[in-house]
Amino acid sequence: MTVKIIQIAVLVLLTVSALTAAKTLDMYVVDVEGGKALLLVSPSGQSMLLDAGNPGSNGRDANRIVEACKAAGVEAIDYMVVTHYDSDHVANVPTLLARIPAVTFVDHGENNQANAVRTYAAYMALVAKGKHIVVKPGDKIPIKGFDALVITSAGKTLTTPLKGAGQPNAACATTPRKTWGADNHDTNENGMAIGLLVTYGKFRMFDPADLTWNHELDLMCPVNRVGTVDLYMVSNHGNNNANSPVMVHALRPRVALVDNAAGKYYMADTFETIKSSPGLEDYWQVHYYTAGAEKGNTAPDFIANLLDSPDGKWIKISVQQDGTFTITNTRNNFTKTYKPLK
Repeated sequence: MTVKIIQIAVLVLLTVSALTAAKTLDMYVVDVEGGKALLLVSPSGQSMLLDAGNPGSNGRDANRIVEACKAAGVEAIDYMVVTHYDSDHVANVPTLLARIPAVTFVDHGENNQANAVRTYAAYMALVAKGKHIVVKPGDKIPIKGFDALVITSAGKTLTTPLKGAGQPNAACATTPRKTWGADNHDTNENGMAIGLLVTYGKFRMFDPADLTWNHELDLMCPVNRVGTVDLYMVSNHGNNNANSPVMVHALRPRVALVDNAAGKYYMADTFETIKSSPGLEDYWQVHYYTAGAEKGNTAPDFIANLLDSPDGKWIKISVQQDGTFTITNTRNNFTKTYKPLK
């Protein structure tokens, strides 16, 4: 009898262990009309949403985010992270939160852009009703189940290299700083963006939101303070006011993913910079870029929304602790798995 009880106990422990090992960090890159909405669902069950896109016609973007939340089993957003206050990142927050609640709001602090005053005020009215965290570089968002380390915020960048980083960055010598016109990208809301390094087991993903070129140089010169990553969320929807070789090539991402729209940003020089990054295996896009034609777009299987297909398809990433991650295109269910590098 005792032996049988022990055998049952061992079987239960093995089953529990297998279920725990099978848990994944799931991420959904939602199509929000060229804005940003990245839903992360922790193995702990907690959720984090980075931005919410534009209000869209008839609440379309909110509908798409809610649909992704339902698919992920999310009934409330534990951490609503607003990377910055441009309308394509924050304007849809009130519409969305009328559909699904948020517990804690995370942002970089005060607004720095005149044309964002209205959207900022609407956002702050919601913040007043919930918990609020203002983050700086080096902070961690206290979500359970994975690490969300703040690399940039409010125009500041991480100053101390992370463990395993700190290598000299050769591209610094050949990449000049940009000079802006009346609209200074480094001091407007793009330059204030929260950039996050997400770590789950051996997997690393860097999402700089809309961080600008010169702040990238501040972060990555003279040494690479971040290290290498498995997945790079392309900055500012593929705009060439960001995505410098200094940052992209030093990160050496295995996979890059751009949350673009058919006619927004995702410029040819950005495409070439990322495609030429050492070790890059694949480039995924939320949309086919109209102006890019065949030479400026990745292969169709890696694009969630084509010109001749209905919009609104998301890209899902599922991550295992050993560093394995699988990306799925929900338009055609094309899936590719990336095993850990040896």
